[in-house]
Amino acid sequence: MVQLGDVVPDFQADTTRGRIRFHEWLGESWGVLFSHPKDFTPVCTTELGEVARLMPEFERRGTKVVGLSVDDVTSHAAWEADIEEVRGSRVTFPMIGDADRTVATLYGMIHPNASDTLTVRSVFVIDPAKKLRLEMTYPASVGRNFTEILRALDALQLGDAYPVSTPVNWEPGDEVIVANSIDAEEARQRFTGLRQIKPYLRFAKDPRT
Repeated sequence: MVQLGDVVPDFQADTTRGRIRFHEWLGESWGVLFSHPKDFTPVCTTELGEVARLMPEFERRGTKVVGLSVDDVTSHAAWEADIEEVRGSRVTFPMIGDADRTVATLYGMIHPNASDTLTVRSVFVIDPAKKLRLEMTYPASVGRNFTEILRALDALQLGDAYPVSTPVNWEPGDEVIVANSIDAEEARQRFTGLRQIKPYLRFAKDPRT
């Protein structure tokens, strides 16, 4: 199973927007690959509709989104009309048809003790170097919070741009934690609102605000 920091497996697959080679399709973008258990099911319909609604937010972050289930592309395409009707947003991102479970197996999306045929609700956030930066796994009965996925994506991109990490419940614009690898003088020069709570814990204003 792919782990954090690994280059994610490449693959070719048919999607609702044509055949793709995954790494080539990602290009220099960030990517979110997420699986859902089955087409024409209630929780999945709400989730894919929410992703469709949030697509401008993913695009603003330079991030491509692709869905997957063990149904085929024909089924995905037929389902899109229901998703738009229920949630009011048209699906524009590709959905991978994985009836033979090739991609699901590569990424460990099938958990036999939950179901030996259906994919769990996996989320893989992938950076432009094709490395796995974040993974989430939910059971079939629990819908995901894609606003949280956007928040985590913001935190990852912020940490790549600056020597900071994000504290509990952080939201964009909140204070960040300055890396301990930055000495006191450099920290004062680079960050505003610097305040030290403990020798190992320094907060500063979000450098992007």
